[in-house]
Amino acid sequence: MADPERRSRGRPKSWDDKSAQNTIKSLDRAMEVFEHLSDLNGATLSELADDLDQSPATVYRILQTLEARGLVEVDASAQTWHIGARAFLIGARFLKRTSLVERARPILRRLMEATGETANLGIARDNHVLFVSQVESQASIRAFFPPGTLSPMHASGIGKALLAQMSHDRLSRIMATAPLDRFTARTLTEPATLMADLDVTRERGFAIDDEERNEGMRCIAAPIFDLNGEALAGLSVSGPVARVSHRKTEAIAEPVQEAAAELSAAMGYEQPSA
Repeated sequence: MADPERRSRGRPKSWDDKSAQNTIKSLDRAMEVFEHLSDLNGATLSELADDLDQSPATVYRILQTLEARGLVEVDASAQTWHIGARAFLIGARFLKRTSLVERARPILRRLMEATGETANLGIARDNHVLFVSQVESQASIRAFFPPGTLSPMHASGIGKALLAQMSHDRLSRIMATAPLDRFTARTLTEPATLMADLDVTRERGFAIDDEERNEGMRCIAAPIFDLNGEALAGLSVSGPVARVSHRKTEAIAEPVQEAAAELSAAMGYEQPSA
């Protein structure tokens, strides 16, 4: 018979009871503010209060509490609040559990050395790519996506590499809920055009962000698969179009795909036999 005292140290008798009496309303409200802020590229106090239909005084107390923990930061000059560095550190501890970032690091470094361009690792987060690791090129002009950066999936090499591995139904749901915002003249903002690009991406095995997020920058990306054959992440190299030219696409894509295959194997993926 289990020792009741020992059980209570791990979980209470009401462990499976998810009713309101077993939730902390103030904490739940704080998490709502925190999660909403994480979806935005900064917001003022009044914007957060309006979005969440909460009083500015309540939201301010929550932000002050989170700021004291380093989870949010305030830009005093613009009066805007942003996610803090500690939020990424906590998230990085979760990623460490998966060993993805740890295993990717040496592979990213070799990829950067092979191509001379910045190598990136990203995972899907809602309708965005969350960059979780990067090895920068030593070139004076280079791409820079520090860990914690979010980028819309439809305007990202890694994002399109991951979208190309999704079912048609899932893609349709994403396109129905996520706006295909335009960032440059090359951004794919029409669902049909994006779907056609994803078909090509799936066929050739790598994605190209052809100045679709930032003018003058091109990115080549490939998906990373887990032991179940599902795309769990993507890696890429990014650089100025003068170096990552159309003429060099195939030459750069080869080490990108090789790096993705190496990391996929490290995550337990077995390439299907022909």
